Amino acid sequence: MDLRQLRYFLAVATEKHFGRAAESLNIVQPALSMQIRALEDELGGALFLRTSRRVELTEAGKVFAIEARRTLEQADFAKRSAERALRGETGIVRIGFAGNAIFSGRLMQDLRDFHQRYPDVELQLEEIAPQRQVEAILTGLLDIGYTPDHSTLHAEGLVAQRVGEWNMLVALHENHRFAHCSELTLGMLADEPLVLYDAHDEDERLSVMLSQKLGQRLNIVRRTGSSLNVLAMAAAGLGLALVPAPLQQVSVPGLHYCRLNAPALTANLMLIGRKDEKSAAVRTWLERATQNGRALT
Repeated sequence: MDLRQLRYFLAVATEKHFGRAAESLNIVQPALSMQIRALEDELGGALFLRTSRRVELTEAGKVFAIEARRTLEQADFAKRSAERALRGETGIVRIGFAGNAIFSGRLMQDLRDFHQRYPDVELQLEEIAPQRQVEAILTGLLDIGYTPDHSTLHAEGLVAQRVGEWNMLVALHENHRFAHCSELTLGMLADEPLVLYDAHDEDERLSVMLSQKLGQRLNIVRRTGSSLNVLAMAAAGLGLALVPAPLQQVSVPGLHYCRLNAPALTANLMLIGRKDEKSAAVRTWLERATQNGRALT
């Protein structure tokens, strides 16, 4: 039997008349009668009691009608579910993020936008260091990443789109001799112990610019994969931290923020994912988040 035969059977059961059932199905009556006979032959008995005036269900027919309706309802549900999945309206999107995605508001904006439009998609969030995001996405542990630009973003199979850019600040202990300065320059950072975010590896733009400007007087003492760790170390006086401007909204006891006069040096946020993404929900996230990010500066 197939779904078409079940629909034919239920039409006859509802109309209690082969002619009216055939008309409702927009087929000829002989074709309908043939399908019902084939169904009864397969089941091994009559589903209808036929008289000259009307058609009634047998006891077996009544039982079969209940299950036939359930089967058709489940088939319709399966069809709708698959169609929604293909449109990206259901599924799971696993998102890894660095601190800048939170403090800039970028991730929350994308979450609100996506959840309002696709409330049945399950969204899973995990804070994860920038360098680990690439490996997690390429191995299938994550689907989406929000990270500052760094050298491993050029990995094969990865797509990356800039969705935010901000000026840099210097975070330092409130008793540091520079704390009274309204603005610092890169030259003033010579020999100062610096705390950098893990994304700023030796090949990344910030490290390259610092190395070009300070040369042998560049003194990077610590690197960490957590934005809060960077701020905590600066507040403890362990070094000066270079951080994106949105982090200044984070109030940490003993921490002071200064502007950095280095127009060519900015902090950015990249949206990353797989180039050959198969999930429609993840592809939809990438499309919407990329569109949202075009106007963010």
